[in-house]
Amino acid sequence: MTDTDSSTDTAPVRLAPGDPAPEFTLPDADGAPVSLTDHRGRRVIVYCYPAALTPGCTTQAVDFTAAAGELAEAGLDIIGISPDPPEKLLRFREEEGLGITLVSDVDKEVLRAYGAFGPKKLYGKEVIGVIRSTFIVDAEGRIEKASYNVKATGHVAKLRRELGLG
Repeated sequence: MTDTDSSTDTAPVRLAPGDPAPEFTLPDADGAPVSLTDHRGRRVIVYCYPAALTPGCTTQAVDFTAAAGELAEAGLDIIGISPDPPEKLLRFREEEGLGITLVSDVDKEVLRAYGAFGPKKLYGKEVIGVIRSTFIVDAEGRIEKASYNVKATGHVAKLRRELGLG
């Protein structure tokens, strides 16, 4: 799915380790507000994905759900951000049996703040859209790791290995 919003056709900002993680409060699948500050004191995996109920995004969300218990034991919470409205996130959660927090950024402001919205290659063509990205935010709210253009398949396993969990 592409977005034709041309207001961000320049290269997006890229976050790096040590940068403050952009704060956000976004509605989850039930419409309840979720804030990054609510997780202060714990590490948080913030992952940005293009669209609920699509094959790659489903693979990634299912993989994060499967690893959620182990990640929580290691002190990591998970928040997935997409431009989907809460109603679609609810359907995604229910249809796929997801056990992770999914939040809605329909205005794409948070996605832009994380550098996860802008030009990308899709099937060899440049389009403007969500750049599949994953960030580890430390307990103080700083970027510990920023990964852009990640692959949906195998990403959670790779992340677990990098964290020394797998």
